[in-house]
Amino acid sequence: MTPVFAESTAVSRPLHIVAAEDLAGFLQSQSVAARGWLTDQGFEAALGDLRLIPGGDGVAAAVIGFGSAKTRARQRFALAKAASLPAGAWHLVGNLSQTQRDEAALGWLLAMYRFDRYRTAKVGAPAVLQLPEGCDADRLLAMAAGEYLTRDLINTPAADMGPDQLEAAFLELAARFGARAKVVKGDDLLEQNFPMIHAVGRASPREPRLMDLHWGNSGPSLTLVGKGVCFDTGGLNIKPSTGMLLMKKDMGGAATVMGLAQMIMQLGLPVRLRVIVAAVENVIAGNALKPKDILTSRKGLTVEVNDTDAEGRLVLGDALALATETPTDVLISMATLTGAARVAVGPDLAPYYTDDAGMAAALESGAAAAFDPVWRLPFHTPYEHIIEPGIADLDNAPGWGFAGSVTAALFLRRFADHPRYMHFDIYGHAPADLPARPKGGVGQGARAILAGLPAMLGS
Repeated sequence: MTPVFAESTAVSRPLHIVAAEDLAGFLQSQSVAARGWLTDQGFEAALGDLRLIPGGDGVAAAVIGFGSAKTRARQRFALAKAASLPAGAWHLVGNLSQTQRDEAALGWLLAMYRFDRYRTAKVGAPAVLQLPEGCDADRLLAMAAGEYLTRDLINTPAADMGPDQLEAAFLELAARFGARAKVVKGDDLLEQNFPMIHAVGRASPREPRLMDLHWGNSGPSLTLVGKGVCFDTGGLNIKPSTGMLLMKKDMGGAATVMGLAQMIMQLGLPVRLRVIVAAVENVIAGNALKPKDILTSRKGLTVEVNDTDAEGRLVLGDALALATETPTDVLISMATLTGAARVAVGPDLAPYYTDDAGMAAALESGAAAAFDPVWRLPFHTPYEHIIEPGIADLDNAPGWGFAGSVTAALFLRRFADHPRYMHFDIYGHAPADLPARPKGGVGQGARAILAGLPAMLGS
């Protein structure tokens, strides 16, 4: 589906936004019938409390509570609950700042997302919103469209979203925006020196692959690298059954960089964009990667495999090595990499790492502007010795028991070797329905990066 705003010429019904402190004045401004109806219904302008106001021919208007400043600070996109309104066009009425109008409009678009590919009964036509005054329609629609792509990719089960299907989506994205793309797969990975990607994915009948997209001919250069583990059994270090339930989302890093790439290309930003995705399945067969195997990476670093379930950093290692072989102004990787990151910040925040204070400041500013929360974690160099096993240059899973996200990030930094490198250890999944974030796959950090790009790239 494609996110849309209602045509400005459409006949629309008003959606009143009422803060708790403005409730008395709002009720006084309404007709006796409407005031009596809302009072009888117990409407107190609580955050997200949505009520329909009847009229002669059905629903004449609606009202949604905007709560107090304190409650608004606790919940983003509260107004997105209005997306459950009856079908038809609606327009916002209320005393909103430009930031609040932007948030309401984006939240509405994100709440419109539906994943009904496997449903016999399809959801009916949704309500649509007229673009609020002062909002940038192109930017909002691009952000929503990129997020829809990310969600669709993550939500699709592994049977229908293996490396083959992820490649098809990657090539379709490239073709849609006139980008150049190539794919290296199967044993060609060994011939072209991607040994860790091949080692992780070789046990699957669906061949591992490296996908590479280039778009744009002028401006600063941006390289995005995504982890595309389309399903992760853990390999021979097999996960328990409960640990596999969400592993269709282990390609969430790839899905998120592809969604971000769509935003960038749809907006026609003046950058030279490169997107690299390593797509594999981590499954079990007689030729599967084994614990204590030692791999020689594309970069030449040797890696002792102490856990075949720490495969994401292996495929990213080769992909990052490729990324740094060509000069780039900014390098960003995204991956659903560690459970330790979830323990640290929970499922809603996107934790990230960078050694560049300017990039961090740009990202934080972008996160606020795009309503996309992030949290900086440290590349703590004194922990470097933890990922050095002695028998090889690096250990993919040191089993230290502490700072698992930090040591994974330090592992990746050895392959990125770039002064303006940023790594995201995202979750890629909303465990419960939230405003504008239905349960299931979700992008994290992409809108923050998009908004922060001009400052990051100096453009």
